[in-house]
Amino acid sequence: MKRPPKDVIESARTISRRALVVGGVQLGVIGALGWRLQSMQVEQADEFRLLAEENRINIRLLPPARGLIFDRNGIPIAANEQNYRVVMVREDAGDVGAVLAKLTEIVEIAPDDLMRAMDEMQRRSPFVPVTIADRLSWEDVAQINLNTPALPGIQAEVGLSRVYPWGADLAHVVGYVGPVSDYDLSRIDDPDPLLQIPKFQIGKTGAENKLEQSLRGSAGTRRIEVNAAGRIMRELDRQEGDPGKDIQLTIDSRLQSYVQARLEGESAGAVVIDLENGDLRAIASAPSFDPNLFVRGISTTDWTGLNEDRYRPLAAKAVQGTYPPGSTFKMITLLAAMEEGLVAADETVYCPGFTDVFNVRFHCWKGGGHGNVNLHESLKQSCDCYYYEISQRVGIDKMAEMARKLGLGIRHDLPLSAVAQGLAPDKAWKTSVRGEDWRIGDTVNASIGQGYVLASPLQLAVMSARLATGREVTPRLIKLIDGVEQPTGLGDSLGLNENTLRRIRSSMYDVCNHRRGTAYGSRITDEARKMAGKTGTSQVRRITPEERAAGVTRNEDLPWERRDHALFVGFAPFDNPRYAVSVVVEHGGGGSRAAAPIARDIILQAQFGGPPPLEAYPSGLHDQIAAQQRRIEARIPPGAKGHGQV
Repeated sequence: MKRPPKDVIESARTISRRALVVGGVQLGVIGALGWRLQSMQVEQADEFRLLAEENRINIRLLPPARGLIFDRNGIPIAANEQNYRVVMVREDAGDVGAVLAKLTEIVEIAPDDLMRAMDEMQRRSPFVPVTIADRLSWEDVAQINLNTPALPGIQAEVGLSRVYPWGADLAHVVGYVGPVSDYDLSRIDDPDPLLQIPKFQIGKTGAENKLEQSLRGSAGTRRIEVNAAGRIMRELDRQEGDPGKDIQLTIDSRLQSYVQARLEGESAGAVVIDLENGDLRAIASAPSFDPNLFVRGISTTDWTGLNEDRYRPLAAKAVQGTYPPGSTFKMITLLAAMEEGLVAADETVYCPGFTDVFNVRFHCWKGGGHGNVNLHESLKQSCDCYYYEISQRVGIDKMAEMARKLGLGIRHDLPLSAVAQGLAPDKAWKTSVRGEDWRIGDTVNASIGQGYVLASPLQLAVMSARLATGREVTPRLIKLIDGVEQPTGLGDSLGLNENTLRRIRSSMYDVCNHRRGTAYGSRITDEARKMAGKTGTSQVRRITPEERAAGVTRNEDLPWERRDHALFVGFAPFDNPRYAVSVVVEHGGGGSRAAAPIARDIILQAQFGGPPPLEAYPSGLHDQIAAQQRRIEARIPPGAKGHGQV
């Protein structure tokens, strides 16, 4: 049927409109394609040219500069130094063995380093750079760069490595860093990508470890152009990361160096606290070790030597070592009894040289006894029987409570490795831990710092600081973080009776300054800097009745590991205390002979801010002290001499 002309005309118009729409869409698509082609051919030509030549762009992390650590005077004690190294990306290298063979023709690389690097490459992702060798000379780096075309996947880099200018003197405080290990990664739930950087260093011990997050910083990035052979063609752009925060400790590195030198030859720990703010001026453990050995990768010989040394140089004895405090604990027993009103200052206890408690005999250190002794004489002459008696009145729970109030049996919050809690035992502790009831003999033993009681040199220094001030002095190690002052450890009042504290301090003064005091031989003769303190000797072996009847073997005649520990705690100046000190000499024998002279020398050094004049010592010691000062001055680093107080 023939369509009317009107319908034909309308149909033509509809087709024309559709054709125009379709044509417009087609033109739009063609235009968009044309614009995209123009963009790809003109604006992005360089990028596609790289791809056409089988080049690629890699993004690599840039390790940030690790934060520095300073002592209280602004002296660097953990710094960074330039370190030239060569790394390989397995994905870019192709034949790894062949490339390494060429590399060894250019620079000398130890076979052990090559084996280690090849093992690491097998464990890492193929695109992760692995360090082949570090601490290269500039000449080695130049040779590698000249031969880069023949060394696909090889790159010479310059980075930063940790260095410890004071070596062993601050090893137990600052600690050390080392390359990230698989063990380190296994302990972290969400590891920072920085930890995948070859030979990236993190804190392993000490402040380096405990302050890792502050010191590490955040990564930067760089975009590099790499060709098909793995050769880096150019760096396209770089964005530096944020460096770690600088940290200033409270330690006086010069005093610390002196203390380490003074402890030389002993297995010992010593702590000095500033009573004005709780600042730890020195935390020394002897012997020590060079932390730089660990940064570079310690040798088997060095590691074996440190581990087999019976003096345990790797142990931070000042904070992690715990010892029976011996007679230094007597102030706690006395305070507990006096605060409860169970003993009067003028009351006397008779000491015949022993005390019998339920058919068990407890001996005084002085076999013939001290006779009648009161509070003052009991501390001055360190009579054990006095404390055997008063401890039975006060009981262990009150003694333990007082011990904790004075800082024993508490883990002090410091950024150091393995800070010990020690032990201030009570009845509940023995029931829960030992499954036994507390006995009266346990109380008698604890009254003179034996039995279950354990304390570290740090805790004993805190105890001395609190006795000297009557305040809850808290040890502080961090002074500033990125210039921001950290809270001090000044502390509030302990709430103890001031008259009681005065009597105890007076007795401690006579310990050091009265002819019958146990530390009289270690007195200070400078009137403005006199010291108060308490000696202590703690047994590490049981003396049998048979040995006691035959005569107790002298410490000097025993093997070293069976000798008594020697202890001393004190503070100075007596009239206006500024410093508290504790010294523990492992198996040193008597506290008056081995520990007190060291403590005296340390606290004088702290007060004078350098070597004290000979006039501060008894005249009979001048020649000995002069020789000792010459020895120590020759031993400590040049920068440590002639330091001043801050």
